[in-house]
Amino acid sequence: MAVPRISKEDLKARLDGGNPPSIVDARLKYPYEHSTVLLPGAVRYANGALAAPLDKNRDVVVYDSDPNETSSTRVAVELIRQGYKVAALKGGIVDWLGGSLPVDTKD
Repeated sequence: MAVPRISKEDLKARLDGGNPPSIVDARLKYPYEHSTVLLPGAVRYANGALAAPLDKNRDVVVYDSDPNETSSTRVAVELIRQGYKVAALKGGIVDWLGGSLPVDTKD
């Protein structure tokens, strides 16, 4: 299944707009645990489940730490099958951080 991609610039514009998408962090365990940041408002996806429910009426953007979007694509496919409208972030969190875009600090 083909998964749409969204650029960091388009995501930033959407986050700043009136109807921001839900953000899902699909990083693998090691990269997630060894990072202190996540994209603004991101919900963690791990072990086949979301840490919090998502609104099916909002678009969803999934990201990971792989510049090829391997994990985020896999998770996006799962969410698409559940009825969500999903895109993967091109370049993942690495590209986002490279653009000096805003992040939240993890608890």
